[in-house]
Amino acid sequence: MTDKKVWLITGAGRGLGLNLARAALAAGHIVIATGRDPTKVTRALGQHDSLLILKLDITSFEDAEIAVAVAIQTFGKIDVLVNNAGNFFAGFFEELSQTQVRNQIDTLLFGPMNVTRAVLPEMRSQKQGLIITLSSTAGIGGIAFCSAYCAAKFGVEGWMESLALEVKKFGINSMLVEPGFFRTELLSNDSTQYAELSINDYADDTRATKTAWQGMDGKQGGDPQKLAEALIQLAELEHPPARFAAGADAVETFEAKAKTLNDQANALRELSSSLSLDTD
Repeated sequence: MTDKKVWLITGAGRGLGLNLARAALAAGHIVIATGRDPTKVTRALGQHDSLLILKLDITSFEDAEIAVAVAIQTFGKIDVLVNNAGNFFAGFFEELSQTQVRNQIDTLLFGPMNVTRAVLPEMRSQKQGLIITLSSTAGIGGIAFCSAYCAAKFGVEGWMESLALEVKKFGINSMLVEPGFFRTELLSNDSTQYAELSINDYADDTRATKTAWQGMDGKQGGDPQKLAEALIQLAELEHPPARFAAGADAVETFEAKAKTLNDQANALRELSSSLSLDTD
């Protein structure tokens, strides 16, 4: 059992996961960096005395169980789990295939569930732990051309908000992170797959949206290194926030959603409040 904190990070070979692994190592923690292809993770992170690189395809519960077992056998505990790995299927709902939608939810929702399910027994035994799950502003408000992605991220929001209530009594904290646009590889061809253009009614909007997004790749305003350092800082708090709006655009999304919900609650308040069962 080590006195250092042990971080298990999924999708650590690139993007925010890579930045997080580097930041955690720089802060003096032990990092278990995982990815579907561990050679790519090794190539990105190199060698470090406090680094263990493991294969983990988050869509495989067996992979998650094996990775957690090796982590516990090696270090005796897992203090922080970061559910970071993900991908992006973009397109209008009618043009996304059933397979694409299922793959999106399988990776972004069931994937973190697999890893968290494998980690929770250890954290309960330890009576402590922190689960950080990367959501998105797309989990706060719907976005056209992102219906499958938003469905998965909205699912992540509800799952983690509920799970937090279930595990708090065991000393386990959770934190949802909702980044806006950060300069990661999410919009690159390696991470984003587009629906096949098949319905003419969507053709103009599809071409315009793809062109805009492909033009944004590598030009997003958020700095993933700063976000990684912020998450290291937040993880040290005795009471981490339940949600962290990552980026000025994320703060704006939170505020706009809060206003929209308040407006909708008040728009038909009298009718909404008149639906109680009459008992007379």
